Amino acid sequence: MTQDVRAQAPAPDPEQDEPRPPERGAWHTTVRSITEGSALGAVLAVLLAVVVGSALILLTDEEVRGTASYFFSRPGDFLRAAGDAVGGAYSALFRGAIWNTRVDDPVTAIRPLTETLKFAGPLIAAGLGVGLAFRAGLFNIGGRGQMLIAGAAAGWVATGVGLGGPLLLVLSVVAGLVGGALWGGVVGLLKARTGAHEVIVTIMLNYVAVYLVFFAVSRQSLIQAPGSAQARSSPMPEDAVLPDLLGVRFDLHAGFLLALVAVAFVWWLVNRSAFGFRFRAVGENAHAARAAGIDVGRVYVTVMAISGALVGLAGVNQVLGTVTTGVDQGLDAGIGFDAITVALLGRSHPLGILGAGLLFGAFKAGGFAMQASEGIPVDIVLVVQSLIVLFLAAPPLVRAIFRLPTKAAA
Repeated sequence: MTQDVRAQAPAPDPEQDEPRPPERGAWHTTVRSITEGSALGAVLAVLLAVVVGSALILLTDEEVRGTASYFFSRPGDFLRAAGDAVGGAYSALFRGAIWNTRVDDPVTAIRPLTETLKFAGPLIAAGLGVGLAFRAGLFNIGGRGQMLIAGAAAGWVATGVGLGGPLLLVLSVVAGLVGGALWGGVVGLLKARTGAHEVIVTIMLNYVAVYLVFFAVSRQSLIQAPGSAQARSSPMPEDAVLPDLLGVRFDLHAGFLLALVAVAFVWWLVNRSAFGFRFRAVGENAHAARAAGIDVGRVYVTVMAISGALVGLAGVNQVLGTVTTGVDQGLDAGIGFDAITVALLGRSHPLGILGAGLLFGAFKAGGFAMQASEGIPVDIVLVVQSLIVLFLAAPPLVRAIFRLPTKAAA
């Protein structure tokens, strides 16, 4: 009888006995879907942004608007004007970002590429900081504040420490990294101890940093230029300026090399170190990582400190660059927010961020050439960058436009 009852009892379901992982929130799911999309989606997002940018170029061109009024009687005039406008714009972008085809001197012709690399250096460094935070499931929107604090710290050491030679440059760079790390580490500490949301905290700390730097550059007892009424520090001493890479004829300096070193460091940290494993584990599922024995709070503090140091490297790049005019409130030049786009386009991968930083550096360098030679507003480039973010944040839209199969269908 006992054997019959045991035989009729239903077998235990192994899936019911296993603990189910906690459900991910909408915010976490959104971050993962944006940062872990396919590389094809990123390329198509850039392509769509360029197409829409081309339409905006046509709308801003006077000759195109003039020929559009009699399009049906003479369509060839409109098509010719449209081709000249778009072709001229992107050829000017190429001349301003890669190679100047209108000069015969190779040294002068290669100057646009060096400008692209100069602009790309801080974008790559800041993008690495934002991307590293993404890998741990955090949003670092405080790039502006971290750059300001890092730049002010580097400028204070460069102008206030009575040293000379290479040691002054090293101390200034280290001071900038420490300043950015501290400003980012505060965010991680608040999140770990109080549960404060890092997006709100980083945005608020941006304003705190702006007014702190303004206070510093408005007091001659701190870093304001002696005898100046402007809120600006003195130019950096020659010993504290990042050295040129290709001579005085070019503005490219060693800040780009520091960005490349940062790429290699982040790649090793994420893919080859035990800390990187913990970062990725927390980014995948913080509850499961905590159950596995990982100190999630410590990971938050460490990730945000390293992220702040990397973003701070961009601020150091701006202050100690060869064309710097000193520390002021505008030293970030919008890089703190552009870094978010660079990290998203690079899918939070160090090599992807390197490529995205070079692309956006080309946009910045070529945008000025477009405006100077073709009369196209440089704001068109900003619109293209914003559209890239829009399409990156809407993968279903990109798949629908190009009729790509969904993951479920695949």
